Parts: sequence; structure tokens; C-alpha cells
Amino acid sequence: MKNEIMHEEGIVLTDAQKKSQRARNIAIGLVLGGLVVLFYGATVVKFGPAILERAM
Repeated sequence: MKNEIMHEEGIVLTDAQKKSQRARNIAIGLVLGGLVVLFYGATVVKFGPAILERAM
């Protein structure tokens, strides 16, 4: 038995696929960021000014 090193190249993306993947990743990031802002805004609206009057 010979000790051979096998090199796997894996999946090689074309330039169009890389561009599409990057655009999709940016879109997902923007959606997640929007949800964070939405949840933060909803929390501030729900608690209102009372959130500043709590004991620390």
C-alpha cells in the first residue's frame, strides 16, 4: 500500500456565484440588523419613560 496524499479541491465557485453569495450574505445581515432595531424600538415603546425610573 502506498502512502498517497489526496488533495481535495472542494467546490469551486464561479465569479457570478461568489457575487450572488456575497449579495445574499449582505441581505441577511441587513435583515438581522433591522430585526435588532425593531426589537429595540418595540422594547423602548413598551416600557416608555418608566424604564429610566427603575432602581439600579
